[in-house]
Amino acid sequence: MQLNGKTIVITGAAGGIGKGLAERFAQLGATVVCSDVDLDAAERVARSIGGHSLHCDVSSEDHVKALIDTVEDQIAPIDLFCANAGILTLGGFDTPDADWDRTWKINVMSHVWAARHLVPKMLARGGGYFLMTASAAGLLNQPGAAPYGVTKHAAVGFAEWLALTYGRKGLKVSVLCPQAVRSDMTKGHEVSVASIDGMLEPSEVAEACVQAIEAEQFLILPHPQVLDYMRHKATDYDRWLGGMQKLNQMFIEDS
Repeated sequence: MQLNGKTIVITGAAGGIGKGLAERFAQLGATVVCSDVDLDAAERVARSIGGHSLHCDVSSEDHVKALIDTVEDQIAPIDLFCANAGILTLGGFDTPDADWDRTWKINVMSHVWAARHLVPKMLARGGGYFLMTASAAGLLNQPGAAPYGVTKHAAVGFAEWLALTYGRKGLKVSVLCPQAVRSDMTKGHEVSVASIDGMLEPSEVAEACVQAIEAEQFLILPHPQVLDYMRHKATDYDRWLGGMQKLNQMFIEDS
């Protein structure tokens, strides 16, 4: 997909990866709709790029549907939907159910709801594009953050399901799986297991997304080392788990 002239919606666009995407897409001539639970911050981003801003709390299906309907009715048909909003929740199985539930809604169900209310519209007009922000944790897991690792695995699984179900009907899907990216989410976690291969700037991740979308590539890995880790995991699962146990001890148990 070429992005010039396209209408693009980004959730979680007030900062971090979302802001980086908004700025890069606007540079390429797209009409960008910046949505976020923090409307004031989304408005600042939108003003800086000449785009639009809308409030959206992605933990609510009604909000996700309203976002899609408003853009489709008042701006233009959506060509690319970037389901980018996410939340980092630390802890293990003892994490309160309310935190598990909120993390599940934001990191997984927000993607499901967006697809539920937009994919039929896209297919009716011949196709469209979904970009989902997951994480390398969705491929490799995350020491110290069970809710995050589990929900990001589910997000990758849903992206795969969308691609295999609708890929021959005109829907293009990409899933973004970076390690650490400089943002509010990673603030205070600059030295962590996720930053073992360095922390990228949002602009770097946005450029990787542009290249993948233009090539219609499914898996986006701004940290190329992740591909090697995936290969190690697939080749010898037990050895890979042993390595992850060492990382867990290094960054979690000894912290």
